This record gives sequence, C-alpha cells and structure tokens, in this order.
Amino acid sequence: MILPILQTGHPVLRAVARELSLDEIRSEPIEVLIHNMKQTMRAAPGVGLAAPQIGESIQLIVIEDTADEQTKLNDDQLAQRERIPVPFHVLINPKLNLIGNERVDFFEGCLSVAGYAALTPRHRSLSVTALNELAEEVTIDATGWYARIIQHEVDHLNGSLYIDRMDSTTFSTVENKMKFWD
Repeated sequence: MILPILQTGHPVLRAVARELSLDEIRSEPIEVLIHNMKQTMRAAPGVGLAAPQIGESIQLIVIEDTADEQTKLNDDQLAQRERIPVPFHVLINPKLNLIGNERVDFFEGCLSVAGYAALTPRHRSLSVTALNELAEEVTIDATGWYARIIQHEVDHLNGSLYIDRMDSTTFSTVENKMKFWD
C-alpha cells in the first residue's frame, strides 16, 4: 500500500521519534509498515523514507538508491557526488558517528518539502549502527551520497528537515534549480 507522505508544517515532522523495542521490530505491524514504506518510497520516487514522513513517530528508515535512479545524472555528476547504487535496506534506532570534519554541499530535496531544493552541507563520511528488520545489529560505513541519504533520513527521526541546514540563499523550486543551478 502506498501511504500519503506528510508535508512540512505537520507537527510529527518536528517531533523526536521514539525507539522501537525488539518485540516491536519483530512484529507483524512493523513488517507490514516496512513493506508499505518501501512501496511508498519507490512510488514517490525517492531514495529514502523515514517513518515520521508517513505519520509514524518511530525510529525506522528505509533506503534504496538504484542504478535506474542514477541514470538522471551523467558520469561526472555521479563521481562528484560519490554516488553508487545502494540496495534496499532498513535502519531502526540508528546511531550516527560522523567521521572527520569534511563537509560537502549538494542540492537536496525532500519528499516532505515537495517541489523544492537547496544546497545543504553534510558530512562526507559516517558510520551508523542500527538494527535491521530482523532486529539484528548492523554497522554501515558510508561516504558520499549514501552518507548524505543516511544523515537526511536520521534528521527526520530527530524532528529536523534539510531546510534547517540549507544555505537559504539557494532555496529554489526544483524547476528553477534545474534552470539556473544545474
């Protein structure tokens, strides 16, 4: 089932999401929610979706950055962004460890701020420890675009949106971003 994606201004997007217990993670309702979030993210289309974006104030994220999604960029753009395909996976109760001080600025958009984008600084590298959909602990080291996706989605769990981090002078409609910035 494709779920409606909440837009900025909805209070759940500004709340800190609660952690899930091991029993909750292993439950049928969470299994169904993960399936529905996967369908919703793909239909949007997006590369990540956090549970608060569909009205669930819990620490649950789905991520997938397919090779098909990346065909919108040329080889130079992919290399600049350090963007590689990322298979579908789930992060529950994630804990970020930002690595180093290197930050990179790229335009970001958000399914909950539909139709807009802005240059947004993010750490280039990170490590994240989380639980997967089986309640198993996983640790992921990520750089480039993948690290950006993780940071963006974890922000949602903390009641933050990219517009809180963006360079406000670059805030644009997607149409104007493509016309004047690309």
